[in-house]
Amino acid sequence: MIPAYFFAQTTVTGTVTEEGSNMPIPGVNVIIKDSTTGTTTDFDGNYSLDNVNQGDVLVFSYVGYLTREIAFTGQTSINVALPLDAAVLDEVVLVGYGSTTKKDLTGSVTSITTEDFNEGNIVTAENLLAGRAAGVQIITDGAPGGGANIQIRGATSLNAGSAPLIVVDGLPLQGGTADGSRSFLSTLNPNDIKSFNILKDASATAIYGNRASGGVIIIETKKGTSTLNATFDQLYNVNVLPNLIENFSASEYRNIISDRFPERLSELGEFNTDWQRAIYQQKLGSITNASVSGSIANILPARLSMNLTNQPGARKTSEFQRYTSSLALNPTFFDGNLRFDLNANYAIEENRFADAVERGSLTFDPTQPIFADGLNVGAGFFEYTNPDGTLAAANAPKNPLALLDLRNNRSNVKRLFGNLKTTVKFPWVEGLSATLNLGFDETRTRGTNELDRRSAAGVRLEIDGQETLVGSKTDYADYRRNRNLNATLNYKTGEDFTVDLTAGYDWQRFDRSGFNSGEQRDLDTDFDNFTEDDVQLLGFLGRANFGYLGKYLVTLNYRYDGTSRFSEDNRWDGFAGGSLAWNIAEEEFLKDNSTLSLLKLRLGYGETGNQAINAGTLFLNRYRFSQGTSQYIFGGETFPVAVPLVFNPDIRWEKQTEYNIGLDYGLFADRIIGSFDIFQRNTTDLIVFSQLEEGNNFSNRVDRNVGELETRGFEANVDIALVQKSDFNWNVNYNFTYLDQEIVDLDGDIFEVGGISGGTGLNIQVQQEGVWPNSFLVYNQLYDDNGNPIQGAFSDLNGDGIINADDRYVYQNPSANVIMGFQSQLNYKNLDFSFNLRANLNNYVYNNVESDLAEYRALLNNNFLGNIPTSVLNSNFESTDGNQIFSDYYVRNASFLRMDNVTLGYTFDISEKRNSKMRLSTGVQNVFVLTDYNGLDPEISGGIDNTIYPRARTYLFGIRYTY
Repeated sequence: MIPAYFFAQTTVTGTVTEEGSNMPIPGVNVIIKDSTTGTTTDFDGNYSLDNVNQGDVLVFSYVGYLTREIAFTGQTSINVALPLDAAVLDEVVLVGYGSTTKKDLTGSVTSITTEDFNEGNIVTAENLLAGRAAGVQIITDGAPGGGANIQIRGATSLNAGSAPLIVVDGLPLQGGTADGSRSFLSTLNPNDIKSFNILKDASATAIYGNRASGGVIIIETKKGTSTLNATFDQLYNVNVLPNLIENFSASEYRNIISDRFPERLSELGEFNTDWQRAIYQQKLGSITNASVSGSIANILPARLSMNLTNQPGARKTSEFQRYTSSLALNPTFFDGNLRFDLNANYAIEENRFADAVERGSLTFDPTQPIFADGLNVGAGFFEYTNPDGTLAAANAPKNPLALLDLRNNRSNVKRLFGNLKTTVKFPWVEGLSATLNLGFDETRTRGTNELDRRSAAGVRLEIDGQETLVGSKTDYADYRRNRNLNATLNYKTGEDFTVDLTAGYDWQRFDRSGFNSGEQRDLDTDFDNFTEDDVQLLGFLGRANFGYLGKYLVTLNYRYDGTSRFSEDNRWDGFAGGSLAWNIAEEEFLKDNSTLSLLKLRLGYGETGNQAINAGTLFLNRYRFSQGTSQYIFGGETFPVAVPLVFNPDIRWEKQTEYNIGLDYGLFADRIIGSFDIFQRNTTDLIVFSQLEEGNNFSNRVDRNVGELETRGFEANVDIALVQKSDFNWNVNYNFTYLDQEIVDLDGDIFEVGGISGGTGLNIQVQQEGVWPNSFLVYNQLYDDNGNPIQGAFSDLNGDGIINADDRYVYQNPSANVIMGFQSQLNYKNLDFSFNLRANLNNYVYNNVESDLAEYRALLNNNFLGNIPTSVLNSNFESTDGNQIFSDYYVRNASFLRMDNVTLGYTFDISEKRNSKMRLSTGVQNVFVLTDYNGLDPEISGGIDNTIYPRARTYLFGIRYTY
């Protein structure tokens, strides 16, 4: 006889608590397995679930806890104790020459994994990170496949470079971009990346010593798996320019010329040409990824991936194509005591570069046609000629579209990089292991930059007594090689008191050679075949981690580094770091706290170095031979001249010291998790390209060590699981960074930097003591009673009755002191929706487009009629010559809020048995920008807007199939 309750639907109640502490857990998902029926626990951990049938399985799940399943056999009450998920805190985080867990971290490290990556039109690796981590600022290039300016906690140097060290699977990359390549990360397929681990404070980066002053980004790529997985991903995109710089339309332009130059009306054309729109294009691009991973014969985990990227740029003729393939093999032998990790990547990058013709498109006469027949020049494009049909003067404006179409500037880049890591565990000494990592990175580039012989911008030679256009052509090649060997010995032991010791050796060598043909259409140009001095780096490193009861953690590290860039007296230096952490939440007085799941205090100190100067042998007395056009005649014969080069035998490391105080916290079983960090970094012995006394060297400037730069800041990051249900999840992230920088000491020197257009040798920025690096050095503009600027009228700040350079003052700077990021990821059943926001506050930009072009005088461009920006109506300046171009009127607040990406997707379950799914998605990249800046884009690297490659708005459609 079957009991009646077997057929009945029952209401089940109960309480969910934390195992060990017996504290109630609110918000736990309680669902009937393989159904959408469910509920959540209330603030006291209680729940009530209706319509439960005999044989149903109840699933209890909550972030930060292990999931439990309990079969219903007629109980009216089911109480559950959920154990904490140790894997959350035991999540592996890569650090220098090793790894640790989140709970054991003592330094300031941020880990970004595939679940956290930005979505959208991700062409290069840095696009995955923008806005994702506190303290990390990424300003991307608008060009297809273009690079980015990456800074961690602001600039660390004035001249020696502030970019972070990028390490891919243990191989430190060289940095810098090979000739003909878009960027040094453009050949890395973003789809192959598993995680970014960002080492921010010097206690974490000191283990990398001489190259870690700008922080370290460790990239881990995807590896083989034990089960078969296959993915095919196809993304299509089309670019649209969201806005253009406003200049006068053809009709408006005719009216201005009629008012100001009526005698030249006859020179106007009959057309209405928008030259800015003429130089841009809308073309379909695509990104294709295919990968398969699994275990070959159940003994060889492997992953193979391929990528084809085709990205046309916003400028006509601009193209970027990339073909990549990667192979990862990671077998283990002898019960895991021997492991090999092979990562091999091969990439081909094909580019067609388009010249920056934005200024020409702004200023070319809008009444002239794009094309014109019957001209002796221009290959069918309109160009200016003399009345007799001969070439106009060389300084005549050139058709901007012709400059693009008639130039064929192409390159082919081939890059092979990867590493082989061998790890051996010694079973006869428990906890002892050795690792040998061999890395290799080789780039070969060939390029040709050719201008059609019919182009008006070509080289002009006198042939048969007549000036003739011959176009131009230059060939070049670039070869770069990076070799790395690092070996470490690691020993781990202990339970309550843990010890983790690492000792290692690191060697790296960089080589470069190549050639440049010079102008082949000009026979007087010399061929340049070069081989640069190799750069070698050598380091000995050690690290010790100690822990007691998981509560008290200590990390000590030291690196002794040498570089071939400096003389023997300055070649070697040591870099130390240390940090402490206290897991307060593990103390007895907090251990049973149901609200506070994580509370860790961190203290850190570290030293790092910077040896990134352009000349690898600046410390040596060197000579170079003169060109063939500059030789000495002796006895009727010509001899090349050996010219001495500038040198500095005392050049040495820049050195950074940094202090960091941090607090990590987690609330409600890590449903809310975040961190705070306060830091101060001082860079001493700044490498500055500074003035020399006359007769003291073979140049008037040389790199030398002068002064100190101080950076102070605050960072905050929080991840919140707003909703955690069986079929509805919503997670958000917010990060905040505040920075303050000051040049503390420059030995009393003042360096004017930041070159601008509008004259020869003009600089608008300054490096001097007591101010933010690269602040603007300007005159204080005076205004009339109506608030309009008065041309040539400035404040006499020193009161001497004369307006001169002594009246220029330091005003604002190009770096934002507040940087924020916000990300939202929402999943409802099979639907997903995400977006990313970034904001910069108090970053200022000098609008050089306006200061150089927004003047009525520019209506005559080298005695040819030319267009100007409509912003001239705001100033009514006749000319910006003289002091006017240095006015603070052109320094504008460029604070902004940008939505980088919005994506909507839906996933179809194709086969539950094979776990195959198909996701369709659509989205928009560069959705909007809110700003008061009046230029094309407020996000300008360096703070001088002299036209940029515009960042297009991109519309996306994608399909992804996984098996």
